[in-house]
Amino acid sequence: MTKWFHSGRRRDCCVLVYEAGELRAQSLKSRLETHYDERIDPQSFYGTLTAMVEAGYLTRRPQGLADVYALTDAGETALLDHYEWLSDRVETGNDRLDDDRPHADRSDDDRPHADRSDDDRPHADRSDDVGSDDCDLKG
Repeated sequence: MTKWFHSGRRRDCCVLVYEAGELRAQSLKSRLETHYDERIDPQSFYGTLTAMVEAGYLTRRPQGLADVYALTDAGETALLDHYEWLSDRVETGNDRLDDDRPHADRSDDDRPHADRSDDDRPHADRSDDVGSDDCDLKG
């Protein structure tokens, strides 16, 4: 994966476009804002889309007054590669958690689940995105 794909917003854009097949820019922005529960600065958002098109991860085509975005083959490959990498990390972490506990102490309720609340999740310093020009959310 290229350094360019480090931005969480860019990955999230790719996920939403992958899910839908193609999206109008405003629909994509609205879905991101719903997911983040924050307003996204339009200038920053459209700058992100332009960078993704220029990098070859998205295509842009006009449809009436709006632009419609779709993943390129390179964008889909990068997204699926990231998904595989992330899945491997989560699986390894789950295996480690299972190995660290005696079998008699485990119950289905104690196993890590994707639906547990954010309060139950470990909080890590996310300094990886420091300096990313497109991950700022404006209120």
